Amino acid sequence: MPTVVNVLVRRAVENDLDAILSVGHRTWPPTYEPIAGADYVTMGLAKWWSAESTLPAIRAGRMTVAEVDGDVVGVASAGPHEGHLVLWKLYVVPEHQRSGIGARLLEAVVEGARGIHPEIRLAYIEGNVAARDFYARKGFVEVDREPGSGGLPDTVWMSRPVAAG
Repeated sequence: MPTVVNVLVRRAVENDLDAILSVGHRTWPPTYEPIAGADYVTMGLAKWWSAESTLPAIRAGRMTVAEVDGDVVGVASAGPHEGHLVLWKLYVVPEHQRSGIGARLLEAVVEGARGIHPEIRLAYIEGNVAARDFYARKGFVEVDREPGSGGLPDTVWMSRPVAAG
Protein backbone atom coordinates (compact mmCIF):
# COMPACT_ATOMS: atom_id res chain seq x y z
CA MET A 1 0.00 0.00 0.00
CA PRO A 2 1.37 3.47 -0.80
CA THR A 3 2.18 5.93 1.94
CA VAL A 4 -0.85 7.89 3.07
CA VAL A 5 -0.05 11.59 3.01
CA ASN A 6 -3.22 13.06 4.53
CA VAL A 7 -2.61 11.66 8.01
CA LEU A 8 -3.14 13.74 11.12
CA VAL A 9 -1.28 12.40 14.15
CA ARG A 10 -2.39 14.02 17.39
CA ARG A 11 -2.93 13.47 21.09
CA ALA A 12 -6.16 11.60 21.80
CA VAL A 13 -9.07 13.32 23.53
CA GLU A 14 -12.01 11.78 25.38
CA ASN A 15 -14.26 12.16 22.32
CA ASP A 16 -11.94 9.68 20.54
CA LEU A 17 -12.82 6.85 22.93
CA ASP A 18 -15.25 4.96 20.67
CA ALA A 19 -12.94 5.30 17.66
CA ILE A 20 -9.95 4.06 19.70
CA LEU A 21 -11.90 1.06 20.94
CA SER A 22 -12.94 0.35 17.35
CA VAL A 23 -9.27 0.21 16.31
CA GLY A 24 -8.69 -2.47 18.95
CA HIS A 25 -11.72 -4.49 17.91
CA ARG A 26 -10.72 -4.28 14.24
CA THR A 27 -7.05 -5.19 14.76
CA TRP A 28 -6.98 -7.77 17.54
CA PRO A 29 -8.90 -10.66 15.93
CA PRO A 30 -6.83 -10.83 12.72
CA THR A 31 -3.59 -10.20 14.62
CA TYR A 32 -3.92 -12.55 17.57
CA GLU A 33 -6.43 -15.30 16.78
CA PRO A 34 -3.97 -17.15 14.50
CA ILE A 35 -1.22 -16.86 17.14
CA ALA A 36 -2.97 -17.24 20.49
CA GLY A 37 -6.60 -18.15 19.77
CA ALA A 38 -10.03 -16.61 20.17
CA ASP A 39 -10.04 -16.81 23.99
CA TYR A 40 -6.88 -14.66 24.14
CA VAL A 41 -8.51 -12.10 21.83
CA THR A 42 -11.68 -12.01 23.93
CA MET A 43 -9.65 -11.58 27.12
CA GLY A 44 -7.42 -8.88 25.61
CA LEU A 45 -10.29 -6.86 24.20
CA ALA A 46 -12.12 -6.97 27.54
CA LYS A 47 -9.01 -6.09 29.56
CA TRP A 48 -7.08 -3.61 27.39
CA TRP A 49 -9.68 -2.23 24.95
CA SER A 50 -12.43 -1.16 27.34
CA ALA A 51 -13.51 2.33 28.38
CA GLU A 52 -12.29 1.56 31.92
CA SER A 53 -8.73 0.87 30.76
CA THR A 54 -8.58 3.39 27.91
CA LEU A 55 -10.06 6.57 29.41
CA PRO A 56 -7.36 6.93 32.09
CA ALA A 57 -4.64 6.73 29.40
CA ILE A 58 -6.44 9.35 27.29
CA ARG A 59 -6.90 11.64 30.30
CA ALA A 60 -3.22 11.25 31.24
CA GLY A 61 -2.14 12.32 27.72
CA ARG A 62 -0.59 8.91 26.98
CA MET A 63 -2.60 8.08 23.84
CA THR A 64 -1.94 9.24 20.32
CA VAL A 65 -4.23 8.72 17.35
CA ALA A 66 -3.78 8.84 13.59
CA GLU A 67 -6.64 10.14 11.47
CA VAL A 68 -7.22 9.76 7.76
CA ASP A 69 -10.01 11.91 6.36
CA GLY A 70 -11.34 12.50 9.88
CA ASP A 71 -11.45 8.80 10.83
CA VAL A 72 -9.20 7.37 13.55
CA VAL A 73 -7.30 4.51 11.88
CA GLY A 74 -4.40 4.04 14.28
CA VAL A 75 -3.56 4.27 17.97
CA ALA A 76 -0.43 4.40 20.08
CA SER A 77 -0.24 4.37 23.86
CA ALA A 78 2.90 4.76 25.95
CA GLY A 79 3.60 5.35 29.59
CA PRO A 80 6.13 4.90 32.37
CA HIS A 81 6.55 1.44 33.88
CA GLU A 82 9.30 0.25 36.23
CA GLY A 83 11.57 3.15 35.33
CA HIS A 84 11.12 2.81 31.56
CA LEU A 85 8.86 4.28 28.93
CA VAL A 86 6.80 1.40 27.55
CA LEU A 87 4.94 1.45 24.26
CA TRP A 88 1.84 -0.48 25.31
CA LYS A 89 -0.14 -0.20 22.08
CA LEU A 90 0.61 0.53 18.46
CA TYR A 91 -2.16 -0.61 16.15
CA VAL A 92 -3.34 0.41 12.69
CA VAL A 93 -6.57 -0.93 11.18
CA PRO A 94 -5.91 -3.61 8.54
CA GLU A 95 -6.88 -1.53 5.51
CA HIS A 96 -4.29 1.14 6.43
CA GLN A 97 -1.41 -1.14 7.48
CA ARG A 98 1.86 -0.86 5.56
CA SER A 99 1.08 2.74 4.60
CA GLY A 100 3.47 4.49 7.00
CA ILE A 101 0.86 5.28 9.66
CA GLY A 102 2.41 2.98 12.27
CA ALA A 103 5.79 4.63 11.69
CA ARG A 104 4.22 8.08 12.11
CA LEU A 105 2.60 7.01 15.40
CA LEU A 106 5.89 5.58 16.65
CA GLU A 107 7.70 8.81 15.67
CA ALA A 108 5.18 10.81 17.71
CA VAL A 109 5.83 8.64 20.78
CA VAL A 110 9.60 8.98 20.31
CA GLU A 111 9.35 12.76 19.95
CA GLY A 112 7.34 12.95 23.16
CA ALA A 113 10.02 10.95 24.98
CA ARG A 114 13.03 13.02 23.88
CA GLY A 115 14.82 14.53 26.84
CA ILE A 116 12.60 12.63 29.28
CA HIS A 117 13.33 8.94 28.73
CA PRO A 118 16.58 7.42 27.46
CA GLU A 119 14.89 4.37 25.91
CA ILE A 120 11.59 2.92 24.81
CA ARG A 121 10.54 -0.63 25.56
CA LEU A 122 7.73 -2.71 24.16
CA ALA A 123 6.50 -6.28 24.12
CA TYR A 124 4.93 -8.49 21.50
CA ILE A 125 3.90 -12.13 21.61
CA GLU A 126 6.04 -14.71 19.86
CA GLY A 127 4.57 -15.48 16.48
CA ASN A 128 3.63 -11.88 15.69
CA VAL A 129 6.17 -11.70 12.89
CA ALA A 130 4.80 -8.44 11.49
CA ALA A 131 5.36 -6.69 14.84
CA ARG A 132 8.81 -8.21 15.29
CA ASP A 133 9.93 -7.15 11.83
CA PHE A 134 8.41 -3.65 12.07
CA TYR A 135 10.10 -2.91 15.38
CA ALA A 136 13.42 -4.41 14.26
CA ARG A 137 13.37 -2.06 11.24
CA LYS A 138 12.84 0.81 13.70
CA GLY A 139 15.94 -0.08 15.71
CA PHE A 140 14.44 -2.20 18.48
CA VAL A 141 16.34 -5.25 19.72
CA GLU A 142 15.22 -8.10 21.95
CA VAL A 143 16.19 -7.58 25.59
CA ASP A 144 14.11 -10.12 27.48
CA ARG A 145 11.65 -12.96 27.06
CA GLU A 146 8.90 -14.14 29.40
CA PRO A 147 7.69 -17.70 28.97
CA GLY A 148 4.05 -18.01 27.98
CA SER A 149 1.70 -19.82 30.31
CA GLY A 150 -1.42 -21.85 29.72
CA GLY A 151 -0.42 -22.64 26.17
CA LEU A 152 0.13 -18.99 25.22
CA PRO A 153 3.24 -17.90 23.30
CA ASP A 154 6.22 -16.22 24.96
CA THR A 155 6.21 -12.47 25.46
CA VAL A 156 9.24 -10.87 23.80
CA TRP A 157 10.50 -7.54 25.14
CA MET A 158 12.39 -5.16 22.85
CA SER A 159 14.14 -1.86 23.49
CA ARG A 160 15.80 0.98 21.67
CA PRO A 161 17.33 4.28 22.69
CA VAL A 162 15.03 7.25 22.14
CA ALA A 163 17.81 8.93 20.15
CA ALA A 164 18.06 5.99 17.69
CA GLY A 165 16.78 6.45 14.15
